Amino acid sequence: MTTLGVALAAATATILVAEFLRHRSRAFPLYGWMGLVSLTGFEWLMFRHVEPVSTYFTPLAWSCYILIADAAVFSINGKSRLQQAPVQFLRIAILSLPLWLIFEAYNLRLQNWTYVGLPNFWLAKYLGYAWSFATITPAIFVTTDLIRAFGWFPPTRPVKFSLNVHRALIVAGALCLVLPIALPREIGAYLFALVWLGFVLLLDPANYRLHLPSLLGDLELGRRDRVYALLISGWVCGIFWEFWNYWAAAKWIYIFPMFQQWKIFEMPIPGFLGFPPFALECFTMYVTAARLLGWLRPRG
Repeated sequence: MTTLGVALAAATATILVAEFLRHRSRAFPLYGWMGLVSLTGFEWLMFRHVEPVSTYFTPLAWSCYILIADAAVFSINGKSRLQQAPVQFLRIAILSLPLWLIFEAYNLRLQNWTYVGLPNFWLAKYLGYAWSFATITPAIFVTTDLIRAFGWFPPTRPVKFSLNVHRALIVAGALCLVLPIALPREIGAYLFALVWLGFVLLLDPANYRLHLPSLLGDLELGRRDRVYALLISGWVCGIFWEFWNYWAAAKWIYIFPMFQQWKIFEMPIPGFLGFPPFALECFTMYVTAARLLGWLRPRG
């Protein structure tokens, strides 16, 4: 299965590079080249078990990836998050940590994954945690920007949902988030997939009603590019997360009680289905959190 995983990662990277080359309109920025050279070097050191790169490979790789993807967006559009909105990008990274800790809290109860190979010294260990978690939402967002820059999804027919549908989505989201932890752990452990849907269903209708950026608002305007790009971004980041995690000295392994005999890298195959909706959750959760902090204002 490792060979299949490498093939999937290579195919995903090939498509991204081919589309980038087809759409670029200006030179690739220097910081993107720095990210690419650094990632190559870190890969070389990691496979030779050179410390501290081998232990901290996950945050190192994702920091490089974010630079590369953002530079690619700039090379296509002439603007990007790091170039035009560095303060907002820093806020995204800051919020990424507490937002991911919500899922870690669920995992304390449901025991779906665990971490191995971590440093013994507490400061080194928690530095790795914080740095890694801070790259999650930025990686999803810059990959979404890149997919949208390819122009794969032109505007289409608007779709509007009634207030009753919005209410039903909120109720369904609440149930998805409550059931896995309300039921006995032996049952709830099988229901972690609901958590990857719950925050989207719960928060996006509320974001829409508050005139904040929302997936429902995009659909109402006939704009599906953000929805589809987020879903694809979830796949892209998911396959790269698992690809880079597999060889790192400090990494996560999945211990949930299903499909352990069918794994690509460390992830049981059905688990890959959780990455696309997780990307939607990153968007909806960030919008809600940014509004609560006053970092995001409703549209007029």
